[in-house]
Amino acid sequence: MSLITGATTALITPFKNGKIDEATYAKLIKRQIDNGIDAVCPVGTTGESATLTHDEHKRCIEIAVEVCKETNTKVLAGAGSNATHESIDIAKHAQECGADAIFSVSPYYNKPSQEGLYQHYKAIANAVEIPVMLYNVPGRTGVDILPDTVKRLFEDVDNIFGIKEATGSLERVIELRVKAPGLYIFSGDDAIDFPLLASGGKGITSVTANLLPDIKSKLVHKALNGEFEEARALNEELFEVNKVLFCESNPIPIKAAMYIAGLIDNLEYRLPLVAPSKQNLKKIEETLKKYKIVGA
Repeated sequence: MSLITGATTALITPFKNGKIDEATYAKLIKRQIDNGIDAVCPVGTTGESATLTHDEHKRCIEIAVEVCKETNTKVLAGAGSNATHESIDIAKHAQECGADAIFSVSPYYNKPSQEGLYQHYKAIANAVEIPVMLYNVPGRTGVDILPDTVKRLFEDVDNIFGIKEATGSLERVIELRVKAPGLYIFSGDDAIDFPLLASGGKGITSVTANLLPDIKSKLVHKALNGEFEEARALNEELFEVNKVLFCESNPIPIKAAMYIAGLIDNLEYRLPLVAPSKQNLKKIEETLKKYKIVGA
């Protein structure tokens, strides 16, 4: 079982006249491949998965697989839902169309117990043969996959290999390292990519990499090669853009940034998401002037 490591990008989903802009989506993925990204992650939070239909969700995975075929860039496909049977359906589709692995966000809104989380992820992983990554972002889902539950899943289920940790807590990372040695921990918070990697993390899943895949891939590869001073410097160079890209709920700012940079032709969201305020739009625009955006 080949496991994903390194720099991965939580892809935005571009829209045109209310539908997925498939041509632009493919072009954005190609740009990620060209700039050293190890895996793309279609239809996570950044991809507005919560407002896509299941058919749209599946189509995004298919496009990612098609574009990444015969390249060194893998597909870590989003397969999250607050209904276990829906997650299983998407996970099976991802496997069938050739995704290398899936990641699955903790069930949102219905607040399952830790036993419920265990049974949810066990059922998803047992339904497929490809590797499965847990995705913990309690600030958005309202539920935290606690370290003891992660340890139990990692030990009990062969194809659960890692977790995207987006609690923002380095203490949590250390606890996971202690309780589940061998677990692949990915940073889910752009601002702390370097310290997480320096603490033994295996990779990142980045929002900022949509915009700056070249710098993000370089940062991660240097950190994983033990070139910590260079990696730290790159992490600090990205501080301002990482910060501004979360001035409103993700993916509102990153999509606006991609539009300002000329990487997407239309600034479209699905309600209830709307464009950022004029003040924040200006703030994003001013910040982008400080960075060289390749391919824009």
